[in-house]
Amino acid sequence: MTGATELDEAAQLGSPGIVRSTAELGVTAPRVLDPASGSRMMWFDRGHPDVVFGDRRSETLTVTDRSHGRQDGTRTLTVCPDMLMDFRALPFNDGTFRLVAFDPPHLVRAGPRSWLAAKYGKLSQDWRDDLRQGFAECFRVLHPDGVLVFKWNETQVKLSEVLALTPHAPLFGNTSGKKAGTHWLVFMMPNEFSTSSAENLPPK
Repeated sequence: MTGATELDEAAQLGSPGIVRSTAELGVTAPRVLDPASGSRMMWFDRGHPDVVFGDRRSETLTVTDRSHGRQDGTRTLTVCPDMLMDFRALPFNDGTFRLVAFDPPHLVRAGPRSWLAAKYGKLSQDWRDDLRQGFAECFRVLHPDGVLVFKWNETQVKLSEVLALTPHAPLFGNTSGKKAGTHWLVFMMPNEFSTSSAENLPPK
């Protein structure tokens, strides 16, 4: 879910407990990838053995969050991926995963020490290029019959703007408007007989 406060911030490759390849994880054919997992808050099982949890960050942050009720007005968040990775350049072979859960940062405006920035991450000024590369990489590492699940909150950026960056159109999902906040969309790569493309996106 997060990439870093800024996507171009360098990953801490020397962080203890972090691995850099699936071989180090002890798996030869992982089935599920979350390349921007953040604190894994959308997962019911945050240590599921079939999932490779990735992120650009590995850190524990204590940030301002006065809504949480803690007396000192702070809150702590831990980001501890299985592998450090950048969703714009994933370190996997083509067609590796049966399922990719793509939940990139969705904020373009957030205070550097705010709870929202820590929890969700923050897009860079080149967010269109970042997300375009992210979609391309997620589809690249997806098995030809695999499924991509995309999660987006359009608090600041409209879903239609983001879907214009995808090489394939979604099959289905909930597009219930800005008030609903979070949207979930499901993709499969078209087979050789399909004409599906980004031109067939849901109406704005």
